[in-house]
Amino acid sequence: MLDAQIQAQLAGYLERITQPVELVASLDQSEAAARMRELLEQIAALGPRVRARFDGTAARRPSFRVTRAGARMGVEFAAVPLGHEFSSLVLALLQAGGHPPKVEPGLIEQIRALEPAEGQDGLVFETWMSLACHNCPDVVQALNLMAVLNPRVRHVAIDGALFQREVEDRQIMAVPMVFLNGKPFGSGRMELAEILARLDSSAGAREAARLAAKDAFDLLVVGGGPAGAAAAVYAARKGIRTGLVAERIGGQTLDTLTIENYISVLETQGPKFAAALEAHVRAYEVDVMAGQRAAALVPAAEPGGEIGVTLENGATLRARSVVLAPGARWRKVGVPGEAEYANKGVAYCPHCDGPLFKGKPVAVIGGGNSGVEAAIDLAGIASHVRVIEFLPELKADAVLVSKLGSLRNVTVHVNAQTTEILGEGGKVTGLAFTDRASGAPQRVELAGVFVQIGLVPHTAFLEGVVERNRYGEIIVDERGATNLPGVYAAGDATTVPFKQIVIAAGEGAKAALAAFEYLMRTPAPMPGRQAVAA
Repeated sequence: MLDAQIQAQLAGYLERITQPVELVASLDQSEAAARMRELLEQIAALGPRVRARFDGTAARRPSFRVTRAGARMGVEFAAVPLGHEFSSLVLALLQAGGHPPKVEPGLIEQIRALEPAEGQDGLVFETWMSLACHNCPDVVQALNLMAVLNPRVRHVAIDGALFQREVEDRQIMAVPMVFLNGKPFGSGRMELAEILARLDSSAGAREAARLAAKDAFDLLVVGGGPAGAAAAVYAARKGIRTGLVAERIGGQTLDTLTIENYISVLETQGPKFAAALEAHVRAYEVDVMAGQRAAALVPAAEPGGEIGVTLENGATLRARSVVLAPGARWRKVGVPGEAEYANKGVAYCPHCDGPLFKGKPVAVIGGGNSGVEAAIDLAGIASHVRVIEFLPELKADAVLVSKLGSLRNVTVHVNAQTTEILGEGGKVTGLAFTDRASGAPQRVELAGVFVQIGLVPHTAFLEGVVERNRYGEIIVDERGATNLPGVYAAGDATTVPFKQIVIAAGEGAKAALAAFEYLMRTPAPMPGRQAVAA
């Protein structure tokens, strides 16, 4: 099951285990159970401190627990965790075996202090995921760590493809989907800090106070994608006090399955690329503040003065220069039914949620590169795929259009305007669109709709402060400068054409260098003056 190279790497990781680990499986007669047994036996053979048992009594089968010998640790996989979840299994083994997690001490303290609500025996999490989902591992790994560190927390990661009846009963149509004590807790990508903030109501106030107390930065980067990471690295290399605040490190690359056009990197996966970005930033003396979203920008009272970046938690960070790299999000169609059936058949990540629609008809709205790539991927899973494109022809690259045309279970509708996403019983049942040439209305029966129609920049928090164009993009000059002294911008949120990773990284580096030059040429105001404009 595991090839020789992976076995050698895994054996190296298992040498870091200091305490005995047990893998306790509850199996049935299914093919998945046979594969699970084979995987666990291979792992046990590689690690001298790892033992596999097959006498588990769990009701959901096949499944297995990862526990420290003599303890009842609440980490469970109702899955054969290969693909994107293999790293989740490796981390669970290491952490159960006593290897310290790479997590801030404050977060570890929060985990250990968690208590169930009155009347509850514990905090029991269930994460529904798919092995093809690149957003799921962050959630699985965060909840696994909580179950390792706190005996009052249990977590099971469930592969929806193995438990289709439960998927149907719970109407799970998007992953990751998390339940807490049987009730919906959250969906989509969640970082550890975000999960803890939902469980600990006082955590946000404590974090806001901690951030507000920080000294002013020479340069503060807002955004953690390729542009933001490059800006932070280039600024830190200049020896100036640099901070980076972002909702998530990696930006859109976290939602990208495969990257094949970043020069010198022949092929990689988005989450792996995002992890490399974060590692590069943290290799320098950059103050990384993840899990935070900017809410406002306060200009400096005078040239060289402090600029304020207010966060949604109320804290205001201060800096003499700022690089804005807030990135973008998926654009929504804006038709009836889209919001109502979000995560109930309306999805924005075909790689994550596609496996939930195996053998079912789906549609992709959008005929650009993202839409056509999504349709090609979904054609291997769904019974039929319809591509709905507003313009008279597909906008994707010719090689993708040619590949799409070779697939027998794909129908392309051009000159088609989506008018409504239809549903019944809490889930999507169809799609309505109009033929723009004839005006004729059309309706098709579907189980899922994947929206792939471009991006919207995350710039609403700059309204009335930084100049933007009619698309919401930050207007910048050839040096990345905005209309505000000391404020620069880079990446997909700017007017720079061609939204590509390599371009965003280059623009981030340029903006940081321009900001550094600004700092060198602009003296700070005399002490005692107002630092940030009211």
